[in-house]
Amino acid sequence: MRSYEAYHELVEQALLHQLEGLGEMPAILREAMGYSLTAGGKRLRPVLLLAACEAAGGTAQEALPYACALEMIHTYSLIHDDLPAMDNDDLRRGRPTNHRVYGEGMAILAGDGLLHGAMELMLRDACGRGDLRGTRAAEAIARRAGVCGMVAGQVMDVTGEGTEPTPEKVAYIHAHKTADLLTAPLEAGVLLAGGGEELLRAAIDYGFHLGMAFQMVDDLLDVEGDAALLGKNTGMDAQLGKLTWIAVHGVAKTRQDAADHIARAVEAAGKFGENMNFFKTLAQSTLNRLQ
Repeated sequence: MRSYEAYHELVEQALLHQLEGLGEMPAILREAMGYSLTAGGKRLRPVLLLAACEAAGGTAQEALPYACALEMIHTYSLIHDDLPAMDNDDLRRGRPTNHRVYGEGMAILAGDGLLHGAMELMLRDACGRGDLRGTRAAEAIARRAGVCGMVAGQVMDVTGEGTEPTPEKVAYIHAHKTADLLTAPLEAGVLLAGGGEELLRAAIDYGFHLGMAFQMVDDLLDVEGDAALLGKNTGMDAQLGKLTWIAVHGVAKTRQDAADHIARAVEAAGKFGENMNFFKTLAQSTLNRLQ
């Protein structure tokens, strides 16, 4: 397996190529899509997909269309999250949000373009294969990003603003809005490589616990983080009346619960055998991230 940085570089090199490969489109649409897609970031989701595929015996090259598609889906979700009708944010990754640059209408269309472009990339690759691995990977990503996954979590997030926070509501939001899109790359990567059921179950378990911890740390960073390092405004959760883990459990328990989920992710990573250290180190670094 490669280092995180090596996977990250593969994604960076491929993203614009995959965007260009979608074909002719209005110049302003391509510009708006590219503005957010190339804004940088950790590229955690596509890195996880490439790493999971290689850990299960596949290649990073065959997984690149799916990795780039997943980053497109993640980026579309951020563009829409930032809109005035949702979180109404002015900054994302240290730059003005998409709608602040291109207007609300074009930001919505840029998000739509990234979502549909992602589906096109995956299905184009899946149609060219002689097996169902690509189809199964695309289905896993679409399912976890869709109406029973990320979108479901976003619905609860938006409709829950200003309501009484409960453990059940917050757990649902964390599991779907965040953890589903961090489980998707693990599941899709193993499916692409044709990994066995035991490894697939471990990958899904790892992704879920990593995702839950990731969102808990996000909640902590919104309270304690440095806006300059985060590249976005802090204190927004309380201002919008968001249902967060902190709102229900407080800061100390949120930190402890995040650590517990990371411990369970590390345990699941043990099923990756000689490749476990990559996933173990990545999970442990989640607790100490600053952005």
